Amino acid sequence: MITMLPRSVLLVGTFLSKNRSGSRSASEELAERLHACDWRVLTTSAQLGKIARLADVAATAWCCRNDYAVAQVAVFSGPAFVWAETVCAVLRLAGKPYVLTLHGGNLPVFARRWPGRVLRLLASAERVTTPSRFLLEQMQPYRTDLLLLPNALDLSRYAFQLRIRPTPRMVWLRALHAIYNPPLAVRVLAQLQEEFPDATLMMVGPDKGDGSLEATRRVAQELGIAGQLHLPGGVSKAEVPVWLQQGDIFLNTTNVDNTPVSVVEAMACGLCVVSTNVGGIPYLLEHEHDALLVPPDDPQAMASAVRRILRDPALAERLSRNARAKAEQFDWVNVLPQWETLLRSVAEGGQQAMEVDV
Repeated sequence: MITMLPRSVLLVGTFLSKNRSGSRSASEELAERLHACDWRVLTTSAQLGKIARLADVAATAWCCRNDYAVAQVAVFSGPAFVWAETVCAVLRLAGKPYVLTLHGGNLPVFARRWPGRVLRLLASAERVTTPSRFLLEQMQPYRTDLLLLPNALDLSRYAFQLRIRPTPRMVWLRALHAIYNPPLAVRVLAQLQEEFPDATLMMVGPDKGDGSLEATRRVAQELGIAGQLHLPGGVSKAEVPVWLQQGDIFLNTTNVDNTPVSVVEAMACGLCVVSTNVGGIPYLLEHEHDALLVPPDDPQAMASAVRRILRDPALAERLSRNARAKAEQFDWVNVLPQWETLLRSVAEGGQQAMEVDV
């Protein structure tokens, strides 16, 4: 008979925060939490190159097959989908049960283009989870028993400040990449300058190297507001609450999105959120209740929403208070026990299957 500790897991995802600046991934957060609860946690991959990462996830899954009872694999669209397909093939060869976790606002589009590949991968897993109601709904045609497990945060790290009379200090927190449309935030700042000359914009996040950082600076120069724009770069996860508290209004300008942790972090701090209404955002935020939602790439609409918050203390207070209440649903205190129960049940089921096979 083959025996193995059930509280041992291989997490397959992105583990790059130690190799470059920027926020920690959901996989890194889950690894830290499980380890703190006495799970034996193996992780892959911290490799930067695409080929190196693919080789690393496959090699780790196979070479360490006697060191974990269950695997959890993050699934993204595009080229990253190949990594999930590859590692899951290795896991099946090794006889290991696994859980898939679906990520990314573009995954439903990818699934419509490659339905056969998506159906096969999702059917091969013991369970499939997703962090957002958007993906839960959009991906049900490919597997009906999806489980909602949100990306979590440690709420105790985010001090709540109720915004009743917010100032025109705005914060933006994402990687500077085209899909997040960072120049839109600069155009919003320009729209507000005449009525609120003391308005400022803090754009926190690493440069993804696709030209978005240069485009953001160029737009600020062209609009004459470079002095009101601050670009500190990427910051550590521990520093995020400190940077968020430097503003009162949070701008989320993305063109594609799922359930962004940065927005939940802003809500936890009590910032008044103004966001585009794309992808999974309407599943996360309720217009007029805990945020104001506007169409994508519309600086006039987003600036008008900011003006409403600055002019209406009752609206600001309602958005701020309800945002914190929504964020409390994402606390690790509530989410981690669900992960432990799921992984333990899949591991124990896989162990029983191995014993029968043996």
